[in-house]
Amino acid sequence: MSTQLASSTNAYRESAVLTASQEQLVLMLYDGAIRFLGQAAIAMRSGDVPTSHNKLRRAEAIISHLQNTLDLEQGEIPQNLLSIYLFCRRHLGTARVRRDASQIDDVIGLIRQLRDAWQEICP
Repeated sequence: MSTQLASSTNAYRESAVLTASQEQLVLMLYDGAIRFLGQAAIAMRSGDVPTSHNKLRRAEAIISHLQNTLDLEQGEIPQNLLSIYLFCRRHLGTARVRRDASQIDDVIGLIRQLRDAWQEICP
């Protein structure tokens, strides 16, 4: 990718984030987590441990952010999301230790379901 194209792409992304609604930002976070998890699974399957670890860390940071922004006083839904996020983080830790990309695939499936549900309920 040329420097000018990379700069334009980064400017576009920054503009999209700065003008997005809170609902759109959550979708972007889910999309980012799915993208990083997919990259981690590919790297893990090819034996590229450093890349796999790096991509897992980025996805875990997104999941942690989603977890930390939950308002747990708002009822059952945030409590259920907390349980899902905690499960995802534990599952990714196990995937890392066992070098088992199928466990990353499991988390991708969960995050994708959350993303699709979020897209359905948001304007």
